[in-house]
Amino acid sequence: MKQFTVQALVIAVSSVVYLTACGVGPQESVDSIPLAGGNETEVNEKPIKYAKNTLKDRDRRITHPQTKEMEESVLVSAERIDQFSDDATSAAVLGRGVLPAPGKMEKKLVRAKSKIAVSQLSSVMPYQSVIIATEDVDRENYQSIASNPVHLVVENPVSTFSIDVDTGSYSNVRRFINGGRLPQKNAVRVEELVNYFNYDYPQPDSKESPFLITTEVAPSPWNNTSQLLHIGIKGYDIDRTALPNANLVFLVDVSGSMNSPQKLGLLKQSLKLITQKMRPEDRISIVVYAGASGVVLEGMSGSDKAKINHAIDQFQAGGSTNGGAGIKLAYQLAENYFIDGGINRVLLATDGDFNVGAVNFEALIDMVEKRRKTGISLTTLGFGQGNYNDQLMEQLADKGNGNYAYIDTLQEARKVLVEQMSSTLFTIAKDVKIQVEFNPTVVQEYRLIGYENRALKREDFNNDKIDAGEVGAGHSVTALYEITLKGRTGNLIDPLRYADNRGHEVKGTSLANEAELAFVKLRYKKPGQHTSQLMTKPVAMAAMNESFDNASDRFKFSAAVAGFGQILSGGKYTQSLTLEGVEKMGVASKGMDKWGYRSEFVNLVRLASALDSKG
Repeated sequence: MKQFTVQALVIAVSSVVYLTACGVGPQESVDSIPLAGGNETEVNEKPIKYAKNTLKDRDRRITHPQTKEMEESVLVSAERIDQFSDDATSAAVLGRGVLPAPGKMEKKLVRAKSKIAVSQLSSVMPYQSVIIATEDVDRENYQSIASNPVHLVVENPVSTFSIDVDTGSYSNVRRFINGGRLPQKNAVRVEELVNYFNYDYPQPDSKESPFLITTEVAPSPWNNTSQLLHIGIKGYDIDRTALPNANLVFLVDVSGSMNSPQKLGLLKQSLKLITQKMRPEDRISIVVYAGASGVVLEGMSGSDKAKINHAIDQFQAGGSTNGGAGIKLAYQLAENYFIDGGINRVLLATDGDFNVGAVNFEALIDMVEKRRKTGISLTTLGFGQGNYNDQLMEQLADKGNGNYAYIDTLQEARKVLVEQMSSTLFTIAKDVKIQVEFNPTVVQEYRLIGYENRALKREDFNNDKIDAGEVGAGHSVTALYEITLKGRTGNLIDPLRYADNRGHEVKGTSLANEAELAFVKLRYKKPGQHTSQLMTKPVAMAAMNESFDNASDRFKFSAAVAGFGQILSGGKYTQSLTLEGVEKMGVASKGMDKWGYRSEFVNLVRLASALDSKG
């Protein structure tokens, strides 16, 4: 694949669907665009108007455009673009004149040559003119989530789920609250809020045994008849200087919907942060897409930072969004530069608003799911608001053996792409699953807090063909169960009437005594392996804290975050817990707070409380 000027590519990419709508075929739209322009009327996106909402009255109908699937746009390549430059100071530029209505479109398209300097491009060719103003409604898309139910241990003593290291929900919730409104219930995935924070778990000593399991039990802060079981898993860490060579493909959405400082502007700054940390042996490629897709940089050394940053600087938004074509091209490029034993990853940066080409949700997921077999992972970086497709971003990363982050600030970009570079880029284990068996002689009921869309069947735990989550170097995973002990009041499920139907799991089980509360099992595969390995840890009753105040700061802070997430998502099980109560817990358990993330959380809770009181 030949490289070419990014402005020429972006203009060509953003023009395809527009010209197709005017009666010009895909081949004509690339090869026969007249070189004129500069006097079109620019149509900017309207600001989104949001209605005030509170925790009591927040649900509303989400409008999502039903776009008729269009014919897939052509792939832009260097051979398809005329080179109008005669010397090194000129650039190949594609432009277009004022296009009449389709009914009055003249059949003839005039070809011309130009030597317009790249530096003058923005003033000569405002290709943002093809941006279509968005509807004055909130079109954000979230997967519907119902809180996990309470289970009776004698009927269902085993809980199984895939791990989740995504953190996108937390920064997205933060964006809502900092913007002056409470998030939609479905925007809140409690486990992603909890896993946003570092809990300083003990680290494993060797990558040969890459995980260490930590457990703790104490009374629940929102229910005086129940306990919380805190399970923490810490992965083996690797300094970023010791990471294997990296083959990264930046897949960048430059469509019209990205025309915002908080979208394309922040995206540019974010990619420059990770570029700054690349080494000479690393390889960077850049693919952009709008109505069509094309290669901007191919296999560039990490030492060529000036060239990479210059290419990033040229990104400008315009046109519709054929994300499916861009994903295909990015994976193709990653395969071309595949590094055996190295990091091979596509980083998709977009608002997720795919509106032409392969827009079918299941088709996109299926495409990514097939591509993961090549050993190439997918990280999704979400940007923007108003039309943000959280469900697609989260599911693409899940099926692509990757991770999902929402970038609402440059500080968040630095956290994900610099501070946590090893975790974001380098996978230490795949298909990681957790299974917890509760002792029916001790525990009456339990419910898993969060992980609703990560649930697995009991038999899936030992089935190595079942896909599960990936863990990066140094990643930690936290899971919380609310449990009710035997003999306590406040059970949510009445006991069965007939004794013969109770306790059959206990009979003949030597470990079914009061010494253990539960048994935690962890399965994982090392990279490149197809057979899983097993780790286990019993949860002893003797280690249970008598009061919430006696618990560790990590336990109390995780409980505060979990309480916050549950309140925002409806508070079905949090009883009398208030945001003021969450704030107090957060303040009391901040600990050292090296990076200030816990203090930020407390301030976020205060702001959410103020927003709720306005209702």
